[in-house]
Amino acid sequence: MCDDGAFYRSLLKKIIEMIPFIIEKSTIPKVFELSKQIPEFVHKPKPLAEYYERLHDVTHLILVAKDGERLVGYKVGYDRYGDGSLYSWLGAVVPEYRGKGIATLLAIEQERWAKKKGFESVRFKTLNRFKNMLCFALNRGFYVTDFKAHVNPMESAIFLRKVL
Repeated sequence: MCDDGAFYRSLLKKIIEMIPFIIEKSTIPKVFELSKQIPEFVHKPKPLAEYYERLHDVTHLILVAKDGERLVGYKVGYDRYGDGSLYSWLGAVVPEYRGKGIATLLAIEQERWAKKKGFESVRFKTLNRFKNMLCFALNRGFYVTDFKAHVNPMESAIFLRKVL
């Protein structure tokens, strides 16, 4: 169930403030290697060349979350459409670190950076089978802008946007 209550947002904010994870800018090779630890991406990994193709000559941000020296999560966004929106292309947290607020920390930093760079919104696409991602987005203020049906309903695409 997706809960949009102020109590939970306030509680999450307090919890996040206590988390010792570091969020910092990173590189394509580091994120590419980290993506191999994400079970949801193992069946259809993005080729390294695609990272370079998408991020070449466009404003972009590559973030990682670290626990000490270990990379435990990432978020990649770029100016895909040239319409004032940042496209949040990829993001994930390794399974043993999920539920610790890392995805929220990455999203907060991505949105802070995007706003500072003049972006007016953040957009992304998820699939129906990633219900946790959909709830995460709705709880962070995103709204559904489009839906693309697929023969397999779990593979249907959901497009979301958040005004910054």
